Amino acid sequence: MNAHLSSAERVVIIGAGPTGLGAAHRLCQMGHQNYHLYEASDHVGGLAASHRDSAGFLWDMGGHVQFSHYQYFQHLMDELLSDHWLRHRRVASIHIAGRLVPYPLQHHLHHLPTPMRTVCQQGLDEIAYRPPTVPQNFREWIFATFGRGIAEAFMLPYNNKVWAYPPAALSYHWIGDRVARPVSQLRHKATSSVQPDAASSKQTRQPWGPNRVFRFPKQGGTGEIWRRLAARLPTGRIRLRHKLTQLNTQTRQLTFANGHRCHYHKLITTMPLDKLIAISDITQLDPCARHLTHSSVHVIGVGLHGRPPAPLAHQCWLYFPSNHCPFYRATVFSNYSPHNVPDPSRYWSVMVEVSESPHKPVHQPTLLTSVVDGLLATGVIHQREQVAQLWHTRLEYGYPTPTLGRDAALDSIQPVLEAVDVYSRGRFGAWKYEVSNQDHSLMQGVEIVDRLLRGSAEITLNNAAFVNAPGLRVHPTY
Repeated sequence: MNAHLSSAERVVIIGAGPTGLGAAHRLCQMGHQNYHLYEASDHVGGLAASHRDSAGFLWDMGGHVQFSHYQYFQHLMDELLSDHWLRHRRVASIHIAGRLVPYPLQHHLHHLPTPMRTVCQQGLDEIAYRPPTVPQNFREWIFATFGRGIAEAFMLPYNNKVWAYPPAALSYHWIGDRVARPVSQLRHKATSSVQPDAASSKQTRQPWGPNRVFRFPKQGGTGEIWRRLAARLPTGRIRLRHKLTQLNTQTRQLTFANGHRCHYHKLITTMPLDKLIAISDITQLDPCARHLTHSSVHVIGVGLHGRPPAPLAHQCWLYFPSNHCPFYRATVFSNYSPHNVPDPSRYWSVMVEVSESPHKPVHQPTLLTSVVDGLLATGVIHQREQVAQLWHTRLEYGYPTPTLGRDAALDSIQPVLEAVDVYSRGRFGAWKYEVSNQDHSLMQGVEIVDRLLRGSAEITLNNAAFVNAPGLRVHPTY
């Protein structure tokens, strides 16, 4: 287990996102002071950072919300922001058949037009009497779990959009608590008589999922959490603008783009695993790294004049399976906090996400225009003149794609790295989407430190089903 790290041994951490900051914080908690954290950019937070644009609108790097599977994480969040949280009950909808249907669709079929609802129910009836089979991929799992109607109306087109790869190329073992299953009352709800306008009623929404209640910082966006955690670390331990360009595992030396070099005894790295292998001297892992697939995400912030229309006044986010718009999700970001806009009496904001991959290219010169066109086509806004500000960033590494070959690749890569005291963790370090939320990511940093110092097991990395099961997981020190 490589346990019982001595105080003389130097730990180097690469990346000041939730995982790297979690590891650094845990080292301090455990009294190990011989470490440094290096970050390539000029700020902390990684994919959980926030940025304020030139017009005063605040944007996250995607639709982040705070909820947790761990008491340790909850306790730390309470400490960091105290009473500077806003609490929300999730109100999420799917734009489908020209209307907003409460999410998850499979629990709210009674809001669909009768013909579509009938097809969805027929699909559920068909699979109810079909002998069970073992799906070979995500597409097969969708059909086996939801039937043809729900699959074709929502699950397939939406997942094609969000993953930017066909579901047939993906595994389904990552799903856990991320996808709601049909419930026993579904048939009654699907066949009951409900007026179409009831789709907008919050009272009809069914609570489901770990994010059904969440919180968000009053000010500073999601990035405020990680700025505060970084500020807790001893002065000088975080070094920004240090991009790792070479890893020599024989000499245990790191080389950075600015010329800085350092030596390590244990290396905790959160940079994308394929990039780490590419800059390392472990060339035998190159073939395995080629099986690690990712998609990119364009995050477009749209600052708007006025106030949100009534259907969006309480919405948290919307899903868009259709081809009427390029984005798969839109977050009504001004509903998270009034401080996300320069003046909430005059402005509101929507943040949309567009996926990209070699399988699903994006034409960037026309992207912003197509986003505004999509907002108009789906009724999110009604006039182009409502747009006050457009902000755009592209995240090259957006989603660690759970392809069919991912697990075999990771099983080959991680033992080779750990044999030379390199521990790759985090959203793209571990490359496990099922444990890549902010709480998972921070806990991966905490748990690798506990393993190195005390020989503890890394539960998050190795047992996603356990950590994602209902109820808070108790960390041994809390």
